[in-house]
Parts: sequence; structure tokens; C-alpha cells
Amino acid sequence: MQLFLDNVTKRYGNPLALDGFTYSFAPGIYGILGANGAGKSTMMNLITDNLRRDGGDITYDGTEIRELGAGYRKLLGYMTQEHALFEGMTAESFLVYMCRLKDIPGKIIKDEVSRVLQQVNLEDERHNTIDSFSGGMKQRMLLAQSLLGDPKILILDEPTSGLDPKERVRFRNNLKDISKDRIVLLATHIVSDLEAVADEILLLKKGRLLKSGTPEELIESLPEDTVPVLHSLSLEDVYLYYLGEDDDA
Repeated sequence: MQLFLDNVTKRYGNPLALDGFTYSFAPGIYGILGANGAGKSTMMNLITDNLRRDGGDITYDGTEIRELGAGYRKLLGYMTQEHALFEGMTAESFLVYMCRLKDIPGKIIKDEVSRVLQQVNLEDERHNTIDSFSGGMKQRMLLAQSLLGDPKILILDEPTSGLDPKERVRFRNNLKDISKDRIVLLATHIVSDLEAVADEILLLKKGRLLKSGTPEELIESLPEDTVPVLHSLSLEDVYLYYLGEDDDA
């Protein structure tokens, strides 16, 4: 399984939102780090084919995603920051509705809903209305809908935004459990989440891939005098060293 972006470019007017981006994704969790305007959302929207690129190729297992068409879209699961829940629905009825939107065959919808509820530890809440859920439970519901159809590419945009530390840890544990045999792209400003779960980190700056590697490799890339001796280096130091100057972008 391989998702390959080759020299992908997207322009909004004069500035390039994504500038010759090249990267090969295999199964695993990839953390996407960058300041506002770095190109994270643009990259995700190009991968989902929601945006028309201005240059480059995107292939899945060697075939251009435009040629794969609807077959490619069935491989995708997408949890956006703005995704709305119908809070008057029960967890089960909401997921049944989402199954129908995704053209999942009716004969497997019941089993599919049970599967994703179990994956996010909400099976006991299936008959409760979403408006009774905590913020963390609602985020897990959004994760559940993204898992319908057993996608091979899972895209998560700021999935732990607004959660307290306990719920963030719970969400990260869920993510580790469901990430096997999938390509998971995780964009977030919460650096500690990526340090806990990501196999690879991509640093984006002004539409370009600045650096990539495991959290450990990126930390080891920092100069020894980056921080005071008594401070243990972390991924936050990586962010500040490579990207911190663009925080107000």
C-alpha cells in the first residue's frame, strides 16, 4: 500500500499553497506540523481530491487517483475540524445515516456501525443522543464516522482540539489501536500528541516540505546548543527551532 505525491503544486493567486511537494506514504501514522498557512489543509484536500492541483501527480499503488475515481474515494476516511454532528440523533442513527451517504450496502450497515462503535469504545452509548455526550465522546463519534467502510487512508484534521488532557490520551490510544494497516495523516498544533503516536513527522513551511523523520530523528537533528543543558529536548523544541518564527502566519 503506497500513496505517492510527486512534485504536487497548488496555487491560490500568486503565492503557492503547496510548492513541489513530494512524499511517499506507507502504512503508519504521519504527523503533519506547520504554522497556519503552511499548506497542511491544502495537502489534505488534494489527497482527498477535493481540490484541483496545479501540477504534479498523486498515485495510489501506482495508479493516478483521478483514474481510480469513486473507487479511490471509498478508500478514504476524513475527520475534519469543522465536521458537524446531528446532536439530536442517537450514536447509532447518526452512523446509519453516514453509512447511507457513503453507499455502504444495507445488508452490512448494522455490523459496520457496531464495528466502529467498538473501535472507539462507544458501543454502550449507541442508543444515547449525541447531545448528551462529552466533548471527547463527540470527537470519538467523528472518528467513528471516518472509519466507516474500513478506509485504507485516514485523514484527521486537528482531532484533539478542545479536549482536556485525559480525553486526548484516550483519543491517542484509540488511534494507535486503529492505525494498523492504514495510512493515517494527522494534522495538529498539539505537538505532544504527535510525539506520542506518530511514526513519522513532516514539517511544512510556506508550502514546502522542510524536513521529515521519526520524532527521535528530528530531535537528534537539533544543534546541541538549541536549549539550556538542563532541558530535555522534545518535539516541541523541533517545532520552535524549525517553524517557530512562523507561528503568527
